[in-house]
Amino acid sequence: MFRPLVLNFRAFWKRTHVLKVAPNDLFSITTSLTCHSRKQNVRFASSSNDDHFIKHGMSKVFCDKYDEYAIYNPAPLSLNELSEFGSKTGTEESSFEFLRDELLVRLANIMKEFNLLPVIFQQRGSVAMVKNWYQQSFLEITEFEKLNVKDKPTLARFSETLNIIRSRHSKVVETMAKGVMEMKDAFENESKNCDQQITYFLDRFYTNRIGIRVLINQHLLLYGGDQVHHPEHIGCINPNCDVTEVVKDAFENARFLCEHYYMCSPDLQIECNNAYEKSDSITIEYVPSHLYHMLFELSKNALRAVVEAHENKPKLPPIKIMICKGQEDLTIKISDQGGGISYGKVEQLFGYMYTTAPQPQPDSMEGSAPLAGYGYGLPLSRLYARYFQGDLVLSSVEGYGMDAIIYLKLKGAKECLPIYNKTSARMYETETGAPDWSSPSPWTRSQGTIIGTRPLGTRRYCTLTFPCPRVFNFPVQ
Repeated sequence: MFRPLVLNFRAFWKRTHVLKVAPNDLFSITTSLTCHSRKQNVRFASSSNDDHFIKHGMSKVFCDKYDEYAIYNPAPLSLNELSEFGSKTGTEESSFEFLRDELLVRLANIMKEFNLLPVIFQQRGSVAMVKNWYQQSFLEITEFEKLNVKDKPTLARFSETLNIIRSRHSKVVETMAKGVMEMKDAFENESKNCDQQITYFLDRFYTNRIGIRVLINQHLLLYGGDQVHHPEHIGCINPNCDVTEVVKDAFENARFLCEHYYMCSPDLQIECNNAYEKSDSITIEYVPSHLYHMLFELSKNALRAVVEAHENKPKLPPIKIMICKGQEDLTIKISDQGGGISYGKVEQLFGYMYTTAPQPQPDSMEGSAPLAGYGYGLPLSRLYARYFQGDLVLSSVEGYGMDAIIYLKLKGAKECLPIYNKTSARMYETETGAPDWSSPSPWTRSQGTIIGTRPLGTRRYCTLTFPCPRVFNFPVQ
């Protein structure tokens, strides 16, 4: 007789995750989870992924460990949950117990997608290096799976391991950028579909990285001995982040770079609107480093555009930044008179490796401005905005200037994380369908799967909640 499913779930995992299965896998997974205390026989992906791992020198045990965690969805956390845990309800033991599982789930999910990329991309030296970093980090965290939560030396060693992982992954963005450049230089005539696959992956890969770093930074700032840079911060979160101060700080630093390169810079005009609060200042609960990154990149772009568009004029037009706090959203609009670009090229600005600045040499990365010339400023800034369910959009008036608008969600902002499943796997298929519009336009170009739409002939997913604390996602005809 089968034991109750809920008992097996709770016995194995004490936190909420999402298990991904298809209808024909439901019975087999139920049987496997009922008959075994651990889910060693449960598989979601096809064997091709496992074959790829094994061919590249990874043991079957290692592949099984990836499969063990990749069948679960990451558990997204809200800003409020992170703050509450850090200030009231959390302990080092509970943080350790959560992270040793959650980090493995997030690493396993993105590594499964890593192996669906075109082989020509995976074979690049820089990309292979990043892949090895992730595999090594995954193995190091698995060492803590069965260790005692209340053992103080174990907790200290876990913090040391997280610190090592954080340092190891500090150059992931630059190293992956070099890998993309290597591939583009070697395979200039590859299909456009290959570029779409890589862009789809990089969006998800970097979002996954942001989420992992937030969890690691939060743990180390609270329990790992890192010096908190502000007494009012809860880990890396500021519950009362002064948006105006971050805007000024980011603009001044970008302005310093502008004056260094061009010997001049436009002025800043700030307008604040706080219609629903009786306060002159505008504060939100947010990660200040994320907000700073977005504002710095957008300010840097606006400054450069204005200086180059008005280099022969006696006075530069100012850059205007409007900050408006509503009931649901905080909106920051950065307006410049830098000439703008054509409507058809706006979306290209969010493409990786698209840049109008001179591309730096690989050997000259050290000491330069962060990611300068690599074309990663805007796409990464949009990922930071979308990470907590916000967004970054550009509106251009060619011949006049550009508006860059940041939207941040004020209530219930939660992590938006990539999930590895059959829907995401289909995005890496090599077949390119025939065009369904007569003339290509920016609004007709497919940018991947859009939530709320379903291509003809595909299956949509619904969510069914069982009495146990898990949620099954399976297709419904």
